[in-house]
This record gives sequence, structure tokens and C-alpha cells, in this order.
Amino acid sequence: MTDQKEILRERARRERSQKFIASNFNVILQAPEIKSAEMIASYISYEYEPSTVEINEAFLRSGKSLVLPRINGDQLEWVSWDGDPAKLLTKKKISEPVGDAIGDLSQIKAVIVPALKIDQAGFRLGQGGGYYDRALVHLNAWKIGLVYAGELSSETLPHEAHDVPLDAAATPSIVVRFNR
Repeated sequence: MTDQKEILRERARRERSQKFIASNFNVILQAPEIKSAEMIASYISYEYEPSTVEINEAFLRSGKSLVLPRINGDQLEWVSWDGDPAKLLTKKKISEPVGDAIGDLSQIKAVIVPALKIDQAGFRLGQGGGYYDRALVHLNAWKIGLVYAGELSSETLPHEAHDVPLDAAATPSIVVRFNR
């Protein structure tokens, strides 16, 4: 299964880089789960990933608390971020917040999740580190992945028992909710 996922990841990364067109994902700002959330977990996108710049700025402008992931060992922890780029530390391509991790994860009501592809059951193909799947099991939050339009898959993606399905996916133009 791991080999199959890695082959899909390599193809998805290649296709994404070849077809990349900068887009915003402001469509999620109208989702009731986003509107009602006081604390949202997001991430800092890089390279060809769907951009989180505009939505992170919108969350902060609207007075929401924004937390970003930081790798700690083999886990993600969540750190408050106020939008100041000086409070980010970039390792390789990944920007992570500096500061203390939040203790009460129940405050997080929505989480924006990176993905290379998402299938109709909400399973995502991530970058392969497993960090998000390990973190999502600890969050009782609405989980939405960001992908480009051609990355919503009608084919079932390979997934394992530890993979956590998302509640929704967003492209630059639509939010798709998964029935469970």
C-alpha cells in the first residue's frame, strides 16, 4: 500500500507543478463551519500547494484565533499565530510558528488540511509523513482539505486504518461535503 501511495504522490506532485495556476480559496470563508469557528487551525502553504495566504489573512481580519502546526518529534502541535512573518521559522520549505503550543485542542473548531488529492469518501493523499493523520484524531473539529479542481478524485484513493477522512474539500470555486 505504501508503494502505491508513493507512486500516486509522485504523479500528483508532478501534475500539480505542470498545471499550477495561482488561485485563492476564499470560497471556504462562506462555509458555516468556518464562519462560526472562533479558533481555526490552518497552515502556511508553499510552492505549488493551494494558497492559504488569503484565507489566513481573512481569518485574522475577522477576529478569529489562528493556530498553525509545528512538528514536534513525530507529532504536530498547534501554535497561535498573529500573522507576523517574523514569528515563523522556515525549515526547508515549511514555515512553522514560534511560541508555546496551545494546550486545549477543543478550542479548535475547524482545521484546514493540505492534500495532493482527495477522494469522494474524504480520504486524502498527503505528503506521506503521517503528521496530519496523527493530529486529526485529537481534534473534534470540522476538517476541510484544499485541492485544485482536478485533484478531487472520482477514484477511491488507497487508505489505511490510521488515515482520517475529511469532512469536506475545497477547490478555488466550490466546497464539497462528504456524506458519512
